[in-house]
Amino acid sequence: MKPTILIVEDEPAIVDTIQYALETEGFETVCAGAGSPVPNLLSERRIDLIVLDIGLPDINGIELCKEIRKHSSVPVIFLTARSDEVDRVVGLEIGGDDYVTKPFSPRELTARIKAVLRRTCASAGSESPTAFAVMEAKRQICYFGEALTLSKHEYNLLKVLISRPGAVFSRDRLMDLAWEEPEASMDRTVDAHIKNIRAKLKAVRPDIDPILTHRGVGYSLKEDL
Repeated sequence: MKPTILIVEDEPAIVDTIQYALETEGFETVCAGAGSPVPNLLSERRIDLIVLDIGLPDINGIELCKEIRKHSSVPVIFLTARSDEVDRVVGLEIGGDDYVTKPFSPRELTARIKAVLRRTCASAGSESPTAFAVMEAKRQICYFGEALTLSKHEYNLLKVLISRPGAVFSRDRLMDLAWEEPEASMDRTVDAHIKNIRAKLKAVRPDIDPILTHRGVGYSLKEDL
């Protein structure tokens, strides 16, 4: 699956340059000429990284990054026409992952994007059990190096279990953590999703069942995988 980069920039010539450079390197791109469409784009589709201009026509890019960080950990690389060190520090402190000053080389920006994506995947994988790697920016989970094809709720459920190996989660708690409206779901909905997840894990490693059932209580992920 190609990484998808969201380019938030109001100068068409710069957008065209970035888009061409990224697509030549095998990335998919989505473009926005202002900050207002960004929240909807993040909720509607998978975005792996945002290239974010600070000088947008409707909102300052740093303020937009603050809003993004309330709901998402997607990596952000700032673009700016200013080289002020204070701006650079502020941008990184509020959640930016890197900072590129205009004018810039498209090749350099592409290299920075690749480096940030590598760091994101490495850090995500190191926080998970050995068998699993969680890449939040992609909403993707790898199991023994193989990417799993998961539905929205399957991803949410498995991510919760991975976050605390050995901890037993009740069905009610799993619904609270994995559903936006848990009151609209039933206990058996969790069971059905867990069954699907188990089948997908078994397809990768038939010899291991990493999810434990605690009858009358809920589920947990095995420790020391």
